[in-house]
Amino acid sequence: MQIVEFTEGTLRFLDCLPAAPPARGFVWVYLSRDELREHLPQLQSAALRLGGSSLLDLHVKDLENRAHPSHYDYTSVYDLVVFRRLATSAEIDAELQVDGATAAPRHPSTLASFHRIRTRAVGFAVFDRLLVSVHPAGCETARLHIQRTIAEAAQTEAVVVVGRSRQPSGPADLMLRLINEMVDGYLELRKLLAAELGQWQDALLQPGANQADWKALMVARAELHQLEDLCEEQNDAVEEWLDTVRAQPSATLAQAERDVLVARANDIIEHIRRVAHQVRRMEQGAEAAVQIHFSSQSHRANNIMRTLTALTAIFLPLNLITGIFGMNFDAMPLLHRDQGFWIAIAAMVVLAVSLGVVFWRKRYLSRASR
Repeated sequence: MQIVEFTEGTLRFLDCLPAAPPARGFVWVYLSRDELREHLPQLQSAALRLGGSSLLDLHVKDLENRAHPSHYDYTSVYDLVVFRRLATSAEIDAELQVDGATAAPRHPSTLASFHRIRTRAVGFAVFDRLLVSVHPAGCETARLHIQRTIAEAAQTEAVVVVGRSRQPSGPADLMLRLINEMVDGYLELRKLLAAELGQWQDALLQPGANQADWKALMVARAELHQLEDLCEEQNDAVEEWLDTVRAQPSATLAQAERDVLVARANDIIEHIRRVAHQVRRMEQGAEAAVQIHFSSQSHRANNIMRTLTALTAIFLPLNLITGIFGMNFDAMPLLHRDQGFWIAIAAMVVLAVSLGVVFWRKRYLSRASR
C-alpha cells in the first residue's frame, strides 16, 4: 500500500495514513487488490477520518471483484468508479501459462493483437480529500503516473515540488488523469488492430486464397464485439459520473474545479467513443472483406463454368458428326468414297476452329475471363 499526499504544489510520500487530511490538498492511497483485504481495517478507519465515511461492504466487494465491468455508483459522501484497463503483456503471458493446462491451445494463425485484448478492473473510491485506488497485482498504472509527474520536478528527501499545472486539483482530477492514461492504451491498440486486420483482409482477397481461416475470423469478430461492449460500459460509467458532477451544488465543488473535471471527462468520453467508432468500422470492414471474398470465389467459379461450357459447345457438333457416321446404314453419302474420311475430318476441324474463334472473340476462352 502506497500513500501520497498532495499539498499546494508538493507531493509527499507517507509511511502511514495521516490522522487528518491536509488543509489545502488531498491524500491518495493506492494498493493492489490482493492487499485490500489485508489493509481493509486501516483503510476503513482512514476513509472515516479523511473522507467522512467508511466504504460500504457492497463497494468493498466491487473493488475486490476482478471481473467487475466498468461501473459507476455513489453515496452521499463518495463516488465509486470501476474502469477496465488493458492488461499488460506480462499479465497476458501469465494468464496464458495458467490457462494452458486446462484450456485448449489457441489457433496459431489467429491475429496476435486480437488475443491481446485482455482487461483488468481498476477501482476508485473518490472522496473530497481522499482517493483510494485498487489495482490488480503488479499494476504499473499508479507508479508510472507518479514517475511522469515527478520526472521534471525538484526533489528533496521526502518532498517533491510539482508544477501547479502538473499537480491534480483534487481526487476526482487525479482519477480522471489515471483513466485517461488507460484510455490512451485503447487508442494505441486500435492502430495495431486496424493494421493487422488490413493485412488479414489483403490475404483473404488474394486470387489464390482458396482456404480462408474462418476460425481466425470468428475469433477476431468475437474480440471486436467484446471490445465494443467494453467501450459502451466505459462510456456509460464516465457519463454517469459526469452527470453527478454537473448536478453537484456550487458549495460542494468550486466552479473552476468543476469546469476542469467536466473538460477532462468530456475528453475521456470522446476518446472512448473514438475507439468504439473504430471498432465498428473494423467490424464492417471484416464483413465487407468476407462478402468480397465470396463474390470473388463466385466470379472465379462462373468463369470456370463459362470456359467449360464453351469447350463443351465446341465438341458437341463433333460428337454429332461422329454419331451420324457411326449409324448402322449401308447407303450413306461419303461412306463408300475414298475421300469421305478426310472430308469429315476437315469439316470437324473447320467447325471446331470456327467455334473456338467465335468463343475467343466473345471472351469465353480468353485469359482475362479466368
